[in-house]
Amino acid sequence: MRIRSTLLILLLLALHTPAVWAGDSFLALCYHDVQDKLPAETAIITLSSDELLAQFSWLKAHDYHPVSLDDLVAARDGRRALPDKAVLLSFDDGYESMYTRVFPLLKLYHFPAVLALVGSWMETAPGKNLGYEDAQFTRDNLLSWEQVREMQASGLVEVASHSYALHLGVSANPQGNRQPAAVTRIYDPATRRYENNDDYRSRIRADLLRSARILKRRLGHAPRAVVWPYGAYSQTTIAIAKALNMPITLNLADGRGKVGRLQSIPRYLIPRDMPLADFVWLVRNHEAAQPRRVAQVDLDYIYDADPAQQEKNLGRLVERIKRLEINTVYLQAFADPDGDGSADALYFPNRHLPVRADLFDRAAWQLHTRAGVKVYAWLPVLAYKLPDADPVSRMTVQHDLQRNTVTAQHDFRLSPFYPEVRRLITDIYEDLAKYTSFDGILFHDDAYLTDHEDSSAAALSYYHREWGLPATLTAIRSSPKTLATWSAHKTRFLTDFTAELAARVRHYRPEIKTARNLYAAVILDPRAEEWFAQSFPDFLAHYDYTAVLAMPYLEGAPQPQPWLKRLAARVAAVPGAMARTVFELQTRNWRSKAPLDDAQLAADMAILRRAGVINYGYYPDDMVNDRPAVTVIRPQLSLRSNPYR
Repeated sequence: MRIRSTLLILLLLALHTPAVWAGDSFLALCYHDVQDKLPAETAIITLSSDELLAQFSWLKAHDYHPVSLDDLVAARDGRRALPDKAVLLSFDDGYESMYTRVFPLLKLYHFPAVLALVGSWMETAPGKNLGYEDAQFTRDNLLSWEQVREMQASGLVEVASHSYALHLGVSANPQGNRQPAAVTRIYDPATRRYENNDDYRSRIRADLLRSARILKRRLGHAPRAVVWPYGAYSQTTIAIAKALNMPITLNLADGRGKVGRLQSIPRYLIPRDMPLADFVWLVRNHEAAQPRRVAQVDLDYIYDADPAQQEKNLGRLVERIKRLEINTVYLQAFADPDGDGSADALYFPNRHLPVRADLFDRAAWQLHTRAGVKVYAWLPVLAYKLPDADPVSRMTVQHDLQRNTVTAQHDFRLSPFYPEVRRLITDIYEDLAKYTSFDGILFHDDAYLTDHEDSSAAALSYYHREWGLPATLTAIRSSPKTLATWSAHKTRFLTDFTAELAARVRHYRPEIKTARNLYAAVILDPRAEEWFAQSFPDFLAHYDYTAVLAMPYLEGAPQPQPWLKRLAARVAAVPGAMARTVFELQTRNWRSKAPLDDAQLAADMAILRRAGVINYGYYPDDMVNDRPAVTVIRPQLSLRSNPYR
């Protein structure tokens, strides 16, 4: 096996010449414990000494240059440039192996590194349990303060705060999931309330301040960097750290670090048993996009008035997603029991709509931790049915015809041209981010305006005041020029609104990705921007992914398979579009209300893949009736079967 791995590495070196990294960028790697021999029960983040030695040797042999935080600050301030292929090495938690196994290698190669220490662990008495997940994890597993001071004095190791006592999970929802303490509003089952903003900020500030004071007392100076436990952080935690004179922070997001963004340094977690060939691939291709394989899931299928049955339903969903071997779930965060595409209630705590059940966070966390998928919160942009007593409920999209010229699923939508509407919807997105954990946002397909919308008073006033257009739709539509101008402005207006929503979410969940549903007609027919106020180039420019509704049966296409091929060809004709477009196939014929044939769905996936499609999935998922059947679609959907690496 070692010979085969070596040959593979040589082949990689021969065939792939890495791009020169920009002078303001670097790659950060995250390590934990290192042991000479790894027993079967060793944590997945523990490496063997041989693995670490092989990785360090490869970095040295191929002219990668480990740098210190001093180097990054100097590059940021313009005092000296980073070397090409700069790498930041970091070691979390303060295991004794940092001194006994890592430090000798750092001295041998003259590699600098960052060491992150948990204050409460370091201050625990010898022999005492640390109260962490592993009952055998005691103070004796960690560095002594004398060892830390020796490494610091060498000039190779800089000590950072890993918090005082945030390296644990806290109660995050009524079902008792425990999630990272630094970003979670603690749920109190006794009062059935979540931690408020002031209490949350006070808790985080007190913890980081205590950590900094301990490090200053023990090591002679306070830290300037925070390494967030579990990589979990927010703009709030960054601001608190900066106010406490720790302006540099490290997380566990993907991507290359930038010297201009030292307040948020992404790192790649290095796991155990990582073949050297995979390490080489990661270092050289870490920014390569991975294919997305998606199931879009209605929480309405999971919800049950009986909590026990609801848990059974969720368990079945998690096991099903795991069996599919996919990496992404678009998970409904709103309740739509009547199936009209509008939110009648929400599945998370919020200020404006009823909560059908506090279920989204529980489901998203279970899917992420047990099925290993990225979860996108699927939420409307405009279609919220508010209580009648709320005056905003009457601020709706209006059209100047008795029926719209384009039939869409949603007749009811709130008008985004009312400031009150935008504030309310922004509140909803903020509450989602504050109280739940997820990896991305899917903006629902309700974000459209037809060629006869919006004729509400607020919209007409906005067109005239902000865009210089006539004050009536009749006048706007009377000229092809003003009609085209109006359509383009509406397209950008909706995109800008979703950008505002994403920005509010990113305050609490900075690393989320965005996707937005796009009607296939917008890609297939150049006139369709007028009909929907949507544009494929605009979506590609502003979202991480465009989730196109690749649903020929919904569109009434007489020849579904040629229709799919034509759609794929149109996307392929746009440079770079395939990598950032997700094709969503349908599993149900909404006209006849009957499920589609699973074998045909699998065949449609094969058609897309042969047409060069990388990212695809389906909607809806019916876990109750195993539709589509896992055994039928998995060969076409599974990333294990079709990894595209």
